[in-house]
Amino acid sequence: MGICASTPTPRSRRDEREPSSITERIRRLSNSGKVIHAVDGRLSEYKAPTKAKQVTSKYPNCFLGSSETMSVGTCVPRVPDEEDLQPGQIYFLLPESQAQCPLSLPDLCSLAIKANSALAKSGVDFSSTNLKLTPLR
Repeated sequence: MGICASTPTPRSRRDEREPSSITERIRRLSNSGKVIHAVDGRLSEYKAPTKAKQVTSKYPNCFLGSSETMSVGTCVPRVPDEEDLQPGQIYFLLPESQAQCPLSLPDLCSLAIKANSALAKSGVDFSSTNLKLTPLR
């Protein structure tokens, strides 16, 4: 299998102010925390300030995980109850049964697909990103 790296394409003067990463673009486009329901892929948006416990109290058998802290081979860290959801940040509402299960690559890919689908339905457009994948040799 090959290894790939992401590199930004050269920018023209016109697009110098565009954010370079998808996460940064979401943050600039949004003033709400985005919660993807891992079971069915629904998207819920929460305006600031919203505490994590305000979300999880509606779903007692679930916990919140931040997309920023997820990685293959580790359990998803819980967002603390008293933490405010950050505008533009993507969170996943996961079943408690997954709290002690390390994420596999297929798990992480599944969550990414659900997030992409939910965000696309909500009108977030990624078609003009300036990133390209380049194989490393």
